Amino acid sequence: MTALDTIRASVEPELEAYENFIERQFTADGELLSEMLHYALTSRGKGIRPLLVILSAALNASVKGAASGRRTCLAAMLVEMIHVASLIHDDVIDESDTRRGRASVNARWQSHKAVILGDYILARNMAIGLQSGQFDLVNHICGAMATLCEGEVEQADCVDKQQMTRRTYLDIIHKKTACLLGVSASAGALAVSATRDRVALMGQFGEALGMAFQIQDDMLDFRTDTHTGKPACNDLREGKITLPLLIVLERVDETRRAELLERLGRCHDDETSVEYLRAIVANEGGLDEAGRVMQEYIARAVGLLSEYEDSDYRKALIDLCRFVTERDR
Repeated sequence: MTALDTIRASVEPELEAYENFIERQFTADGELLSEMLHYALTSRGKGIRPLLVILSAALNASVKGAASGRRTCLAAMLVEMIHVASLIHDDVIDESDTRRGRASVNARWQSHKAVILGDYILARNMAIGLQSGQFDLVNHICGAMATLCEGEVEQADCVDKQQMTRRTYLDIIHKKTACLLGVSASAGALAVSATRDRVALMGQFGEALGMAFQIQDDMLDFRTDTHTGKPACNDLREGKITLPLLIVLERVDETRRAELLERLGRCHDDETSVEYLRAIVANEGGLDEAGRVMQEYIARAVGLLSEYEDSDYRKALIDLCRFVTERDR
């Protein structure tokens, strides 16, 4: 399996500069807010988005060392803090008690404080961005917040109505996940003054990678042998129709579809229904077909990198694509 630490090694000094930047910028007044902020920022997980910013900057930089400059660190911070805040809010919405193997912010400090912390992180993030004077980066990145919210609302509406189509599912995961990864990759190129065409190309790369990332996430939710830090089949308990289940629903007749959706509606309180649907998805090809769709997006992402000459940074981005398909967390 491709190790994320190996990928990070190619930009280790740049990542260190970014972490130092975060430490200097993200502070809070008051004991409780400081404690909550520290808790959230020390459980940021894999750091895919800032890594993508920095690798893209390194790949597109015309001057050595530009990828560790202030603009790159700022871009990496902006995308990562949007992501961190969105996860805090997401855990409140989903009433999740765990995040990455430990108590979620809402489980530890209650939901109303978690919402305030997420809002504080977004507000502080925007303030730092505006104070930097790097308005091109702020404008480029922060529009992703609205897109992410659109995806959340669209998904919530689908849960309420128990309705989902392939087109709607792909639109939702584009807004919820792929958009911010696309912005991460394009912001890295923008941070080092790459051409407009290169910025756009990196955006397309990040979006394709993001689509694959979310599909893999949805597949992992059906598996019991993962290390995600969350209980298996949480999406079923929340009434979400993700690609593995959607594929099964597309293949069955109306009577069978109604029966499966009725089971889905009981998953919040009925573990028997959860296990029933998990087994159906595994046995009727939902995971296999979802994996094929994921690989199509990965192939597109890798193909876009053919525009660049061979380098350690191009190789690291290809390895990142491989990591997305192989990860179990």
